[in-house]
Amino acid sequence: MDRPYSYVWKFEVGDESIAEFERHYGPEGSWAQLFRRAPGYINTLLLKDRANAGRYLTVDRWHSESAFAHFCDTYGDAYEALDRECEGLTLAEDLVGEFSE
Repeated sequence: MDRPYSYVWKFEVGDESIAEFERHYGPEGSWAQLFRRAPGYINTLLLKDRANAGRYLTVDRWHSESAFAHFCDTYGDAYEALDRECEGLTLAEDLVGEFSE
C-alpha cells in the first residue's frame, strides 16, 4: 500500500518578489490550484523563515507517490508552463527531498 508522499523545496526570494511569490506558492496559489486538478493531492504548505524574510520552504503533500506520478504524466505541460512563468520570482531554488509520512 502506498504511503502519503511529500516533497520539499527551498526558495530564496528577493524583497521585490515576496508578495508575488507568496501569491503563487501559497496554499491557495497557482501551484496548489494546478495540483488540485489531480486526484490524490492533499495540500501545500508554505513556510516562511522567521529569521530570513526571503527564505521559504514549500511542502506539497500527496496521498501517494503514484498519485504524484499520475499528476506529472497528466499535467506535465501545465506544470512546465507554470514553472517558466514563476522562474523570475526566485533567486535560488533547491529540492530538499522527498518524504514519506
